[in-house]
Amino acid sequence: MSQNASFFMPAVSLFGANVVSELAARVTSLGGKKPLIVADKGMTELGYTKQITDLLEQADIAYAVFDDTIPNPTDKNVEQGVDAYKNGQCDMLISLGGGSAHDCCKGVGLVISNGGAIADYEGLDKSKVNLPPYIAINTTAGTASELTRFTIITNTSNHVKMAIVDWRVTPDLAINDPLMMVNMPPSLTAATGMDALTHAVEAYVSTAANPITDACALQAIRLISRYLRVAVARGDDLEARDRMAYAQYLAGMAFNNASLGHVHAMSHQLGGMYDLPHGVCNALLLPHVCEANLMAAQERYADIAEALGENLEGLPVREAAEMAVEAIRCLSDDVGIPHTLSELGVKDEDIETMVKHAQQDVCALTNPRRLNDKEVAAIFRAAM
Repeated sequence: MSQNASFFMPAVSLFGANVVSELAARVTSLGGKKPLIVADKGMTELGYTKQITDLLEQADIAYAVFDDTIPNPTDKNVEQGVDAYKNGQCDMLISLGGGSAHDCCKGVGLVISNGGAIADYEGLDKSKVNLPPYIAINTTAGTASELTRFTIITNTSNHVKMAIVDWRVTPDLAINDPLMMVNMPPSLTAATGMDALTHAVEAYVSTAANPITDACALQAIRLISRYLRVAVARGDDLEARDRMAYAQYLAGMAFNNASLGHVHAMSHQLGGMYDLPHGVCNALLLPHVCEANLMAAQERYADIAEALGENLEGLPVREAAEMAVEAIRCLSDDVGIPHTLSELGVKDEDIETMVKHAQQDVCALTNPRRLNDKEVAAIFRAAM
């Protein structure tokens, strides 16, 4: 039976060492006169923001900087960025960093171009007007927010992460320069790498998967299996950084078009409730959700096990599928991910609330198995 599908990604993407040097020319080609650079204080303290502003200054391009993005950006954070854009009289956007900076920047763009408040855009394709020209410069290998139509913003009124999925927030240009990633600490490398793995796994078993997203997801899994451990162990290994940049981009291409599943639906609640690192939450939940989903997608999990490097010769499909779960746990252990949600301060009394919101999350819609409230609660408790 034929399947209708759409495919979203930036018009242009740049990869490789020192491709960020093309920034000024790309700003000009998009018609930008004064971009707002959206980053966080870490990017500024580490010198990355100055690296970007130097490139603009050398080309006599004016700019403004908003570097108050927080790790899990909120609606109030977006409002601050909107004020910075308006006060700076800017006409385009540049996000610099990982998922938080990109998500905050997308939120700023939505409100600037469409008005209202960011909460108005929760859900699917709520915008009516295109964003200003937008370049996303990635410094981590995980979220793929530099290429996606996803924006995750915490609603401070109820501590729930709003999933905004809108084709108009897709950046015009994505830049993945491995030289911008070599100084990532091992813990961040691990967390963002496991985030990318989660994207690929969930996209591959998604009910909206198609042959294009399948190809992207499996190649992402192969690259992550081969290079994540190296990138964590030797952060200055440029080959590992480069291949992880490609891996997370491929995973992003997969989930940007096939969507995700219950790992993300649940992880969003942990981030909203406790302000926890998204990649760590995903890594902790991933094997538990996979186990719950095995019955609905055994052949697909067997494919994942093979992509993770497992030898499946002679194994029945069910055992092969189970190997995927074990391989994920092994990789997570090797790169130093915490073992339980309890270690992160998650409390049992909050599970009921998180289950309620997880079931309403857009990512739950494409999970391969329909999970009821009791089953989702059991997964949270298994990960405790």
